[in-house]
Amino acid sequence: MAVNLARLEAAAWPVFAAGHLPVIGEWIALPVLHSAGAGPTGPLADQVLYPTADRLLTHRDAVLRLPGDSSGADQDVATARRRGLPVHHDVAEIPRRTPQETA
Repeated sequence: MAVNLARLEAAAWPVFAAGHLPVIGEWIALPVLHSAGAGPTGPLADQVLYPTADRLLTHRDAVLRLPGDSSGADQDVATARRRGLPVHHDVAEIPRRTPQETA
């Protein structure tokens, strides 16, 4: 999970620099698990990790799907498409926002 999270976090700056706020589900889910006394591989993880991503998608404008095998990312893409959210496959596809749009 640490390697995958580092790969996701590497995309955070380019997304932010384009005028958006990057959000990774694990940034929310891991503290929730920790506060429950659980970890990312424990039995409670399935009740927190995917539901966190699903709840976050109700508050997002788009999804960035990075390359690589991930059933969780595939699930996020499917949810985003059902909700009519754009799915980008490269940071370069993300529209840049002007400073006026981000204020």
